[in-house]
Amino acid sequence: MSKLRINAFTLSLDGYGAGPDQDLQNPLGVGGQSLHKWVFGTRTFRKMVLGQDGGTTDTNETFAARSFENIGAWILGRNMFAPTRGKWLDDSWKGWWGDNPPYHVPVFVLTHHERAPIIMEGGTTFYFVTGGIHSALEQARAAANGKDVRVGGGVATIRQYLEERLIDEMHLAISPVLLGTGESLFAGLDMPKLGYQCTEQVATELATHVMIERA
Repeated sequence: MSKLRINAFTLSLDGYGAGPDQDLQNPLGVGGQSLHKWVFGTRTFRKMVLGQDGGTTDTNETFAARSFENIGAWILGRNMFAPTRGKWLDDSWKGWWGDNPPYHVPVFVLTHHERAPIIMEGGTTFYFVTGGIHSALEQARAAANGKDVRVGGGVATIRQYLEERLIDEMHLAISPVLLGTGESLFAGLDMPKLGYQCTEQVATELATHVMIERA
């Protein structure tokens, strides 16, 4: 059976997965961009997100490359797709990534408000799911056709899937940055009680990579 995975999700040292006050100027929240220095220079990021050649081939690249292996569909929270809230006021916003997003597979966006699918370049189609996390997972697994499903975030979406013990494995990159405030991933979650344990850790200058799996 396909896995439900989290990959390359970066946390600050104090446990925040995004900064506060997300908007067009701060898509990752205030200070959030500083978390991701470990991935910006990798070969995978430059190819998949920037459409450029080159990049590092170090440990950070190994984890970045692993994050895209055997992925057949994605699930995103509304905040990962758009900075707006409430009803869709128009259809002009099609994500943060331009005409050719880095997904290249079906992407299921959690929302409370219906919207028609958006077909993008490179094989990405955004589908908007109003039926909750279980409906999104069911649709994503059907679309993945036996491959794994990756939850891209944000924090609230990941927490919902963790609370239901639906995440099979999770790769976190712990960045040596203190945010002080923002969206906390683990606050109030008893991860051992939910059945999760750390199975791997690798440190680099820019991040400590941690693998967490459900027993």
